[in-house]
Amino acid sequence: MERNELYPIFLKAANLNILVVGGGNVGLEKLTFLLKSSPNANVQIVAPKFLGNTLELANKHNVEITTAEYHKKYLKGKHIVVACTDNVNVNEQVYHDCRAQSILVNVADNPPFCDFYMGGIVTKGNVKIAISTNGKSPTVAKRLRQFFEDIVPENIDDLVKNLNEYRKTLKGDFDEKVDALNEFTKSLVDKKK
Repeated sequence: MERNELYPIFLKAANLNILVVGGGNVGLEKLTFLLKSSPNANVQIVAPKFLGNTLELANKHNVEITTAEYHKKYLKGKHIVVACTDNVNVNEQVYHDCRAQSILVNVADNPPFCDFYMGGIVTKGNVKIAISTNGKSPTVAKRLRQFFEDIVPENIDDLVKNLNEYRKTLKGDFDEKVDALNEFTKSLVDKKK
């Protein structure tokens, strides 16, 4: 049986320099989801032309618009790159240029040319759930995202904040604190009989 071996991480996008190559519908989609999750992300988007919605979104955030064809000079100082032009050759060139410079890269809709995938994300205050289908089915990730958005209560953040305050009051070593938190939160997962 195939297994998802991806390692999930949560990036502080405001501390990274991100490049999006492509100003069409896919570029807008990638930029929208990135900024929805990380509104303070540092992003540069490069394309010969942009959709009006892309420019409007960029103006509301920390997004630098560069009207130009892709060139590897735009990779300087970047940590993460998303290639989403409608030209397969340009996208693959972006991939090879990034790999040569050890920059993490995602080529939209081309899993072999991805160091990472952008999965479904559910955010409720401090709680964030990321969903991956190992690049196999964005539709399933979308449906799971919708499911978790419905099932996770809006006030989950209150629980997180309260548990954080409780954790600060605990004394003892690490094991004792873990035991106390486990006991305190056990009712969250206990099934009603």
